[in-house]
Amino acid sequence: MTSTPVRPRRRRGRPDGPPPSQRTPNYRQLRNPFPTMDVFSGDEIANMHETALRTLEDLGLRVLLPEARRIFAQAGARVDDATEMVYLGRDIVAAALTTAPRKFECIAGAPHRDIHMALGALTFQPGAGAPNCTDLKRGRRPGSGRDFRELIQLTQHFDVFQMVSPLVEPQDIPTHLRHYFTVEAQLTLTDKFPFFFSRGTPQAMDSFEMLKDFRGLSDDAFAQNPHCYTIINTNSPRTLDIPMAQGLIDFARARQLSIITPFTLMGAMAPITVAGAITLSHAEVLGALTLTQLAQPGAPVCYGTFTSNVDMKSGAPAFGTPAHFQASLAAGQMARFLGLPWRSAAGSASNLNDVQAANENQMGLWGCLLAGASVVIHSAGWLEGGLSVSYEKLITDVEVLNMIAELCAGANAGPAEIGFDALAEVAPSGHFFATAQTMARYNTEFYEPIVHDYTNFGTWTERGSVDATHRATAVWQAILDADERPEVDPAKVEALQGFISKRTKEGGAPPES
Repeated sequence: MTSTPVRPRRRRGRPDGPPPSQRTPNYRQLRNPFPTMDVFSGDEIANMHETALRTLEDLGLRVLLPEARRIFAQAGARVDDATEMVYLGRDIVAAALTTAPRKFECIAGAPHRDIHMALGALTFQPGAGAPNCTDLKRGRRPGSGRDFRELIQLTQHFDVFQMVSPLVEPQDIPTHLRHYFTVEAQLTLTDKFPFFFSRGTPQAMDSFEMLKDFRGLSDDAFAQNPHCYTIINTNSPRTLDIPMAQGLIDFARARQLSIITPFTLMGAMAPITVAGAITLSHAEVLGALTLTQLAQPGAPVCYGTFTSNVDMKSGAPAFGTPAHFQASLAAGQMARFLGLPWRSAAGSASNLNDVQAANENQMGLWGCLLAGASVVIHSAGWLEGGLSVSYEKLITDVEVLNMIAELCAGANAGPAEIGFDALAEVAPSGHFFATAQTMARYNTEFYEPIVHDYTNFGTWTERGSVDATHRATAVWQAILDADERPEVDPAKVEALQGFISKRTKEGGAPPES
């Protein structure tokens, strides 16, 4: 694997282009402005929680990692090593819930990128974990290192993404070296809160070491707050595999953030009902969360779920459905029942960036928002139920996220906004284009779209009748062409690349399975 040298930043824009906007919106550290919506009664939620505890106690959780089983056994859980089953008493779970933090600060590469993680906070991530990517210029293809870096740069460009996600799997990078590549890309191309894979202790330790050295963090400073996060997916139903269990332990002991996310599809790996699927998901979260707190009390964790239904005709995952929406609402109720920050997800099963893709993503997104999700992953770019990330869809979805971020700021209604002077300035049947209020605010008052076109049909036709998807191509190409990057210390980049070169020569770190 070869490291990418530091390149100078280039400025965006053209000298003959339109004047830059005077708007300076802040899409960081958002608060969810929408009241939460419930799908079940309080009694039903309490019963689902009780059933989840009963599931862990009577039916158990299969835990494939011997070390994790030992940790559970030391806490008093009933463990059967022959079947790899762990039966968790509700007292053990209750104790873990008392130490899991309700809020914490996530420290990014620049102070203005730090994230407050708590109920009521709102953080967006782009689509994640896709094996393929697609765009109109290069078509659909397996994810590559180039794609990973480009998508990181697009994530960096849009402030409405406050966290980096593992957008696409760079399959041209060997698995024993892949974590070096993905960590280096995040440290040098973005200053946002980074994601690290959980693929065994050696890879996790390498990743932590690279981050600490690059950011100049002592071991104590690194442990005081989370500086990175991982996503832990249980294998539903009721199975915690070796890499995920090890990831929970490694990240907890380092006091870094684990976002615990069962992926439960109603009618497939979960009961066919919303209540049944969320109860199973809740049980799996509680089991995984308990492991983090037994490994390191007070370790930061984020409650999570990704629950939707399957298409019962084909067995394929479906997203943006009424059941998906209801599942998000129910998960929000469970998270609030515990008082924990939590992660939900949007997404689309469409095969291209079309009306279906937009409808599904927005339906799923509104489910997350009305459920009060603290983190919304797969909020932009996801296609094919997660098998592909689309460059164009990422851009068109960002348009919606930006508009939601605008709503987070609310609206003012003071004397200057009510504008009696403007009312007095315009005679009946007149217009407000030239009032003092309009002239003072015309360049800052309204959201300015990045890809939507508000021109009339005649003007749009004269300009080539370009649809939104093709306009999105021009947007992402312009961003990548500008190649803007955060300022980095060349000496730290050199040291990072030296570490990677040394570890590569030593054989890297194969993922554990």
